[in-house]
Amino acid sequence: MLFLGDDWAESHHDIELQDERGRVLKRCRLPEGVTGLGQLHALIADHLADHDEPESVLVGIETDRGGWVHALVAAGYTVYAINPKQASRYRERLTTSGAKSDPGDAHVLAQIVRLDREHHRVIAGDSEQAEVVKTVARTHQTMIWTRQRQANQLRSMLREFYPAALEAFGEDLASRDALAVLAVAATPAAGRALSTARLVSVLRKAGRQRNLQARAQEISTALRAEHLGLSDALTEAYGVSVTSLVAVLTTMVAQAAALEGEVERCFGQHPDAEIITSQPGLGVVLGARVLAEFGDDKDRYADAKARRNYAGTSPITKTSGKSKVVLARYARNKRLADALHQQAFSALSASPGARAFYDHHRARGATHHQALRALSNRLVGILDGCLRNQTTYDETTAWAHRQPAAA
Repeated sequence: MLFLGDDWAESHHDIELQDERGRVLKRCRLPEGVTGLGQLHALIADHLADHDEPESVLVGIETDRGGWVHALVAAGYTVYAINPKQASRYRERLTTSGAKSDPGDAHVLAQIVRLDREHHRVIAGDSEQAEVVKTVARTHQTMIWTRQRQANQLRSMLREFYPAALEAFGEDLASRDALAVLAVAATPAAGRALSTARLVSVLRKAGRQRNLQARAQEISTALRAEHLGLSDALTEAYGVSVTSLVAVLTTMVAQAAALEGEVERCFGQHPDAEIITSQPGLGVVLGARVLAEFGDDKDRYADAKARRNYAGTSPITKTSGKSKVVLARYARNKRLADALHQQAFSALSASPGARAFYDHHRARGATHHQALRALSNRLVGILDGCLRNQTTYDETTAWAHRQPAAA
């Protein structure tokens, strides 16, 4: 067997190749891309016996994405994605001086896959369709987060000089009504100058169909309310800034909607889509995110507990002497955690069993978020069972163990 440590950077890869005894066979720096990958294959071929298969080459690298990683997997190598924090702790085991270098990191990665690979996970063999869903679902989720950050920035700016706009639109500054009105009335003076008829026209053009007159009157009343103001020059500067932010937000809203349509299309083509969306609280978008982060490799999770651990819904226990503390698992996949938290909250109204489970934990003294985490942990286990048995969710089966025994 051969053991390869690959410390990657944007433009190059530092490589160290070891044999089974830990003897260094080759150290070098390869360029990123096709040229570097060809050199890597040639380097491995020089040290691989004729009867050895590509899977006998074990690669340690601190990422599980990108063309380079996909090429390594496609070549048949056994690739381990090492968490950078774990690699850092291994480095401290090998040296106490605090020294760090790219070749040194490649050495650490080679040592990990040679000596300690049982504690690390081989990159999952997810299907191409699952990878497609992951790409669009993550992009859509990132767009939503970025949109919210921009909306928060806009809110902060309006609070400084245009509080009437916050009264008119509340917290939903990324709504079509707010963006349409702020695009034509970026300052308090412009807002007060808008007539109800003009507001009706703006709202209709933005896509509102119902309650046009009433909504226009509400906005007009809010925009005409008296508030403390700033100087004309400063107000004008703020207005220009608001116009720019509104333009950015408008584009983000449109692109998020387009991405959502692509998420629905790609997720709908996956064979597990029906099973995933049958779960309480999981619609198409959240279901796509759950599939994207869990993957669809049937051998990736040994059991439901392994899936829960990866999801970060299962708690961790810290014991020392007579002390024992159970804590939430915060080191986890943040994208998956966000999707599962939303699922648990939505499941409260979609599933009587989920609601009863949540109420039971609340009655025992758990906080809202603690009860949601416990519910999310249970729902992950249910999803694991459905995927293993290729069956859709059934309310009675899922919560049968919590029903009182018949007399």
